[in-house]
Amino acid sequence: MTITERIDNITRIPPDFMTATPPAPPSVKIELTARCDFQCFFCASAFKLRRKQDMDFDFFKRVTREMREAGVEELGMFYLGESFLYLHLAEAIAYAKQEVGFPYLFLTTNGRMALPGKTRACFAAGLDSLKFSFNFAGPEQCKEVTGVDAFDQIIDNIRAARRMRDEVEAETGHRCGLYASSIEYDGEQLEKMKEAVALIEDSVDEHYWLPLYGQAGLTAGARGTTPVAGNVGRAGAMRDPLPCWALFTEGHITYDGKLAACCFDHDGRFDMGDLNEMSFMEAWHSGTFKALRQANLDKDVTGTPCETCIAYRDHEDEEEGRAVNLVPAGG
Repeated sequence: MTITERIDNITRIPPDFMTATPPAPPSVKIELTARCDFQCFFCASAFKLRRKQDMDFDFFKRVTREMREAGVEELGMFYLGESFLYLHLAEAIAYAKQEVGFPYLFLTTNGRMALPGKTRACFAAGLDSLKFSFNFAGPEQCKEVTGVDAFDQIIDNIRAARRMRDEVEAETGHRCGLYASSIEYDGEQLEKMKEAVALIEDSVDEHYWLPLYGQAGLTAGARGTTPVAGNVGRAGAMRDPLPCWALFTEGHITYDGKLAACCFDHDGRFDMGDLNEMSFMEAWHSGTFKALRQANLDKDVTGTPCETCIAYRDHEDEEEGRAVNLVPAGG
């Protein structure tokens, strides 16, 4: 199964999940660390709306066992932070894969700290998918977007990841998929992005485009950009903003043990339950979560945490699936 097929499976809400109390989600993202080395203007992480620390490893072990027993199949080893900053990343992957038995482990990274030794350790531990978020057309634009001069390092790391993956596969037979995604800007910026993508395409198994998200309304309109409505999946297979698939088919666990309803809960407004005090399924079916899902099913989120999301304002005049130019090319 390709990575885009997996994305489409998660963003498509099956009929039996169209309820305020759906079964355990097929996929969960868990935040090993909330820290990030980038300050991207289109990501609300840069606003520092919450404390940013690492997840307690004993908590990680307990909650991953609970989720697997509940029927979760896919575990994302990241949420809002950059997991390659977590010192025990490979150990966490090995535990989830070898001890708990998750069939599929995936990880998304900005690429700067995904150094060859680290990626090799993750592949050897059993990681099934590593995706690089690649959203700038050159060195100057990388620094403008992220605040860090990292473009050349990221290119080197992606190419090295391919070598490391192939080495591990030859040694163990385990093959980790390598992928990259990019924001689908418009106009001249899109053409320049295509040129940048050409630098890494032969190092990944698949590259795909994503729309620009508004991060639950927190970054809507940043630097003149126009985000799409809500989290509507990937470009080419976008979903309706209501009901939002993220409430029904994917869980999100913050570093401090909160179950979040949203892919972009940077400020805690989507906290549906504290997993330090209740089980995963108790939080998944909490009264707060059920009420929010029902509002989504009713397509009336007035008065809910979803109300301020860019997904739920009048966006008829917005470009469907596109974003305006990020910054002037090259800077």
